[in-house]
Amino acid sequence: MGYVADQLCARGHARALAWAKGVRMSSPSRAGGGFSSQLRQFHALTKPRVIQLIVFCALIGMVLAVPGVPSMADVRLAGLACLGIWLVAAAAAAFNCIVEQRIDAKMHRTAWRPTARGELGNGQTLLFSAVLCGSGSAVLYLLVNPLTMWLTFATFVGYAVVYTVILKPLTPQNIVIGGASGAMPPVLGWAAMTGDVGPQALILFLIIFLWTPPHFWALALYRVEDYRKSGLPMLPVTHGSEFTRLQILLYTVVLFAASLLPFVYGMSSWFYLVAAVVLSGGFCLYGFRLWRDYSDALARRTFRFSLWHLSLLFAALLLDHYLF
Repeated sequence: MGYVADQLCARGHARALAWAKGVRMSSPSRAGGGFSSQLRQFHALTKPRVIQLIVFCALIGMVLAVPGVPSMADVRLAGLACLGIWLVAAAAAAFNCIVEQRIDAKMHRTAWRPTARGELGNGQTLLFSAVLCGSGSAVLYLLVNPLTMWLTFATFVGYAVVYTVILKPLTPQNIVIGGASGAMPPVLGWAAMTGDVGPQALILFLIIFLWTPPHFWALALYRVEDYRKSGLPMLPVTHGSEFTRLQILLYTVVLFAASLLPFVYGMSSWFYLVAAVVLSGGFCLYGFRLWRDYSDALARRTFRFSLWHLSLLFAALLLDHYLF
């Protein structure tokens, strides 16, 4: 359990640093810090903010799959589907913490995680992940439909195993290929309500798939030293800042075109079209500025804007569905 101490960012993470030196520190779970303290640690493993966005995107898929105002039966089905997807997604996040605990301990932004700090053991975390995955899969299979369960489980395997274990440590294209798992939520939502996967769901999948690389690469640009220390072959580490910034710009341009597809296909009206042009045009502008005149501060703003971009784009789809 000992790591090289100088690989860690010690500021704000003294406990992680001490653990990296092989010192057994008393943590809330080890020192009897109480049940509520352990609950907070397990909750942290689920990466709540990420899961919220996943469930939100799945919910958009559910809403768009149902024409008009949903019935009470639709609302009940959507609630059960959200619960099942949340549980399986949380299980994948917890499993990811096990696989990446050594990498997490070396990176400033992740060294606080309970697995990286040694506050939760692998056995505890694996059991927690298995219980969440099993519970979520049961909810989806028994109370929603088998297709949604199998698609959600495939997404779990794609993220927790294919992306985390295989792609992420081996190729700088990890985000591009692994983005397929992150783009699945609206497909899961659509399948939950209809029992199949239509072209509209695939359009939503494509938007998130193309959004993922510029979103994560903006983060990787200003966290490049963290990734360099961790040994992960992220694009700014393997190909440099300038090449990464060009890729971000190119992806935002392609994403702009993809964001117009809901209007072109007839899923939405002019209201969504205006929102898509403004939001995706703004993302392109950030990509262009990042390419021409880089700064860490601008990369941070680009990363934050990318979060707003996807959230507001899907919110515009939702409003358009009901109001126009």
